[in-house]
Amino acid sequence: MRIEKISILNEVIDRVKASDFCFVLNYGGLKVGQFTALRQLLAKHQSRVMVVKNTYLAKVAKEMGWDDLSAILTGPTAVITGTGDVAEVAKALTEFVKKNDKAAVKGANVEQAMLSAADVEELSKLPSKDAMRGILLATLMAPATSFVRVLNAPLLNVLYALKAYEDKKNEENGSAA
Repeated sequence: MRIEKISILNEVIDRVKASDFCFVLNYGGLKVGQFTALRQLLAKHQSRVMVVKNTYLAKVAKEMGWDDLSAILTGPTAVITGTGDVAEVAKALTEFVKKNDKAAVKGANVEQAMLSAADVEELSKLPSKDAMRGILLATLMAPATSFVRVLNAPLLNVLYALKAYEDKKNEENGSAA
């Protein structure tokens, strides 16, 4: 292998190793403007797209210990790598592919698990990390909130009884006048 090719291969390997995820995209038929729009969209999610040869990606997969990628290594291929929220990147890619029918998600590798295109579509339906944190926090807070309500119930019952007694006294005084 020539030095230039080794350098490119090492760059792809380094980028994939430094990433939390790696999406594989068929970008065939996209115009330069559309590809630029994809780059800008991914930059918002701390992600980058890189066009790679299928042979290089096969070597990267072997180096990383991924499953056999031969089924998805056909046609023009780009990899999307990054450290952002994987669900947000999946959403962005899915929306981009829907708008640009010439592009298609081939698959992904997230935390050493290979995902199919259908899996990526399902991943895009998940809430963001911040939304999931909010759900978790609400779930953790629910028992404490219920406990406080139980502790407040006797006091509230006394207050309701006093209010009813006051209302009754006001009615008696109002009807006597």
